[in-house]
Amino acid sequence: MKNTITILICSFLFFGCQQKIKPSDIANINGYWEIEKVVSNEEKDKKYSYNETFDYFEIKNNKGFRKKVMPQLDGSFLVNDAYENVEVTFKDEKVYLNYTTPFSKWSEELKAISTDEMIVVNSEKKEYHYKKTAPINLTGNGKTAQ
Repeated sequence: MKNTITILICSFLFFGCQQKIKPSDIANINGYWEIEKVVSNEEKDKKYSYNETFDYFEIKNNKGFRKKVMPQLDGSFLVNDAYENVEVTFKDEKVYLNYTTPFSKWSEELKAISTDEMIVVNSEKKEYHYKKTAPINLTGNGKTAQ
């Protein structure tokens, strides 16, 4: 009986403390994101100390796109024409990012979003922890990166 009560209390705390994402939170997705780590039940957590690419999101009225961009030392980004359409949907108190390209469709659950952190879970149950990032400028010329 004691164990049952302990499990119930822990479950309540775990589910009660999870962030409930509201439609107004979706605006926080816009911008540049860098993967910080990937968490999986099957594998050891993988931390990323450096990323060659960032994800750039632009979403308005729950629709938009995601592009991979490569930061350059002068604060600019190398960008190609490839992108994924993104649609945000709310279903059963969960939020999903639904991606489409001419070749594929898939979804990720948006578990948490703030102005500087984002967590998404893919169909393989891997959690991608992102941190908001900005352009890099190592030129030392005193100019602000665009």
